[in-house]
Amino acid sequence: MVTRGSYCLCIRVDRNSEIKIGSLGSIKFSRGRYVYVGSALNSLIPRLGRHIRTSRGEGRVAHWHIDYLLREPGIEIEAIYATDWAVRMECEIAAHIAERGESIPRFGSSDCACVSHLFKVKSFGFIKETGLKRVDLSTLSSPSPR
Repeated sequence: MVTRGSYCLCIRVDRNSEIKIGSLGSIKFSRGRYVYVGSALNSLIPRLGRHIRTSRGEGRVAHWHIDYLLREPGIEIEAIYATDWAVRMECEIAAHIAERGESIPRFGSSDCACVSHLFKVKSFGFIKETGLKRVDLSTLSSPSPR
């Protein structure tokens, strides 16, 4: 896998929650599946590993909107898909996923013109249509209890 590119985090929210997401304020998340679209133009593998560790409760520093969500109990990354190419496709991928999901306004899109980069979806199966490939989560970080 290349060292830079775009990715999708497939996230499961186990219960209805209201979570403070940095400057966005409190957002209500209903139980279900969500897809977050991001990019890392210099360090894709370390970024994905950081997301995994944050979701396991390792480290409490929140740099991005997604950090606030991932660090909450009952929220888990089920799968990650990433590009094979070294160009930023984050907004194009987000537009594709927006056709299949309900956007969480302004989430993860403060540096672009997209409505959102987080979407509630019915399933994750369609993500393969984006051209992204599933990442083996065991290669990103060592196992750790949550």
